[in-house]
Amino acid sequence: MELDLTSTAFWVAVGQIILIDIVLSGDNAVVIALACRNLSPEQRKKGIFWGVAGAVSLRVVLTIFAALVMNLPWLKLVGGLLLVWIAVKLMLPGDEEGHDIEASANLWGAVKTIVVADFVMSLDNVIAVAGAAHGSLVLLLFGLAVSIPLIVWSSQVILRWMERWPWIVLLGAGLLGYVAGQMILTDPGVVGVLPPLPAWAAKAAGGIGALLVVIVGRWLEQRILARQDVTIV
Repeated sequence: MELDLTSTAFWVAVGQIILIDIVLSGDNAVVIALACRNLSPEQRKKGIFWGVAGAVSLRVVLTIFAALVMNLPWLKLVGGLLLVWIAVKLMLPGDEEGHDIEASANLWGAVKTIVVADFVMSLDNVIAVAGAAHGSLVLLLFGLAVSIPLIVWSSQVILRWMERWPWIVLLGAGLLGYVAGQMILTDPGVVGVLPPLPAWAAKAAGGIGALLVVIVGRWLEQRILARQDVTIV
């Protein structure tokens, strides 16, 4: 996909990247706050700045690498299946796992904690964004450039919104399922073994992926909640 600012497809893809970044980056904001909580107010600002700078730089490098290798046969299939699992997991009742972040009393210790934790927690983000970019580095960088400031300044707000309005999580999970469905059907290995498909097939696969994620996610969510109710009783 080329950088055509008048193209609807371009802006749809940019919107997908931004929404994916917001939905999958809420926990990263929590990690930043936890890692810097024992710093002085002055050092806390520096810790957040350098921690976010390091984490973002690492994420950009990883995402570009993922976008470059996405054209290899079967990788998009694997990435798409992994993305389906990530999307379903996003809908399930959360726990505090992953938030057990050790606060550091010194600036660079906090920065290291932020970068390492963000790397581990951002693998799902990298796969999803690379898939939404459809192999276009220009689109990838444009989407990241728009979304990164949004993540830094509004992720805490978005996190509260997701807690208040669960349909935002449902929308995000459905979007990930849509991207996953398109990734799977457009994988070079999959294309090579299928007969020629109509132009709308990729969008249809995306719709099926979104529907599958929502149905399976809801079913598993209800089972988990029912099990929790039984345990409490």
